[in-house]
Amino acid sequence: MTFKQWLKQVFIGLDQFINTLAFGYADETISSRCYRKYILQGDKKWRWKILYHVVNGLFFDKNHCKEAYESEIERKQYPEFYRQGGQE
Repeated sequence: MTFKQWLKQVFIGLDQFINTLAFGYADETISSRCYRKYILQGDKKWRWKILYHVVNGLFFDKNHCKEAYESEIERKQYPEFYRQGGQE
């Protein structure tokens, strides 16, 4: 693992930890949760709408939350070993 890959994993871990402290799932990022709650589940509470737009704005990408959700579904943050069901 390169330093850049390691650093990305650290940020993902911190993101998931903060999400967990906010009563979210332990293996979900804040970005993914915003997309799931606001877009997929239609939770129209103001906090999800604001968070969704703020998070997308922080990354200067209107599709950031959607792409984060898709990465969670496809397990892109996992090493290849885990994405293949533990098969080497």
